[in-house]
Parts: sequence; structure tokens; C-alpha cells
Amino acid sequence: MAPLRSARRRLGIRTHRAAMLLIAIIAGMGVLPGVAVAAPAGGGQQLNAADMTLLNGVRLAGLWEMPAGQMAAEKGQSAKVREIGAGIANEHQRLDQLTVDAANKLGASIPSEPTAEQKGWLAEMQKASGARFDQIFVTRLRVAHGKIFPVIGAVRASTRDATVRKLCDDANGFVMHHMQMLESTGLVRWPELPPAALPAPGEDGLLAAAAANTGPQVGVSSTVVWLVFLAALGTGGIATYRMLRRN
Repeated sequence: MAPLRSARRRLGIRTHRAAMLLIAIIAGMGVLPGVAVAAPAGGGQQLNAADMTLLNGVRLAGLWEMPAGQMAAEKGQSAKVREIGAGIANEHQRLDQLTVDAANKLGASIPSEPTAEQKGWLAEMQKASGARFDQIFVTRLRVAHGKIFPVIGAVRASTRDATVRKLCDDANGFVMHHMQMLESTGLVRWPELPPAALPAPGEDGLLAAAAANTGPQVGVSSTVVWLVFLAALGTGGIATYRMLRRN
């Protein structure tokens, strides 16, 4: 009976070791939660800070410029301002839908209301009337469009995501058209526009774009992922086996 009990004991130890090794392997599967397999060319990659800046900026622009345009269409003193206000409101409605669609496709969270500063601009326009309203409307919107315009270009030049590139293309056309419409009123005060933000002398444009994009996004091949994964499993299995032998 002693040999039988000894054999059962050895079988029990081996079973225990196998179970512990299996647990170690399963645990090893969670070692690489942050590693992403490179997506096919053309989209599906993780958004970076620059991409989100574009999505948020275009969305916020629509949230306050749509009501601003509607206000101008109703209370603008000149027929030109009323016409431009209606056009900007309608086009921002289309651009806003494109932005929402892009955010939904990318699983990104975007603002649902204007910022406190933008609400202040709307309140300022609401209180104004006549020629003063026309001037405030043109000035505020022309400055705002001038700020988002270079952001669109910078993100378009460096984004890795196809959906973001398409939104940049669409937004670029709308914003350019809006600036041209606002300028056609003759009310733009050119000396008061903010100066262009240019790279520092000697600064490499590609490096600056990469910095704005929070660093290059390097895709990880599935082969590398599997090699690291298997190495993690092997390390976990060996460590567990040695621990069991000591015990």
C-alpha cells in the first residue's frame, strides 16, 4: 500500500505543479495590455493629442458659430452680414455633423456645448445692435476662423488616421470659405488680427509637427507582439516551475 500511496502523492504533486503552471500562463496573457497590433493602412489607429485637438476645435467652433450666424441672419444691419450669417450657420451645421460622425466612428468624446469664453462672445453679440453688431460679428468670427485654420493644416500634415485626414479636408474648405465671406464685408480690421504663429528660426518643421503630435506613433507588428507575448509566458512558466521545485 505504501508504494501506491507514494505514487498517488507524486501524481498529486505533478497535478498541482501543472495547475500552477497553467495559472502562470493565463496570468502571462495579461502582461501586455498596452501593446496594439498595427492597424491596416488607412485608419483605425489610436488618436493622439493633435487629432483630438482638431476634433474638439472644429466641434467647439460649430457650437458657437452656428448660433452666431443665426443671430447675424436675424439682426445684422447690412444685407451682406445677414446673408453671410445665414450661410455660415448652414455650413457649420453640415461641418458639425461631419465632426460628430467622425467622432462616433473613432469612438472619441467631444464637447457638447461652447466654452465659457465662446458663450461670452455670444452674449456680447446678443447685446449689440446695428453697425456695432456687424463689426463684432465679423471681428469675432474672423479671428476664431484664423485660429483654427492653421490647426487644421498642421493636423492634416501629420495625422496617421484616415478619418481625421478626411475631416481636415472638409473643415479646411469650410473655414477658408467662411474667412473669404467675412472678409468680403470690408469690416475685417487687419492690423488687429493676431500675428501668425511661426516656428522658431532653425526649428525643423517635421520635428515641430512630431512634437505637436505628441511623438511619432510606431505601429507594432503582430510578429513582435507574439514574440514578446511568448517570452512573457516562458518567463512566467520558468519562474513558477522554480518556485514549485523550491517548495
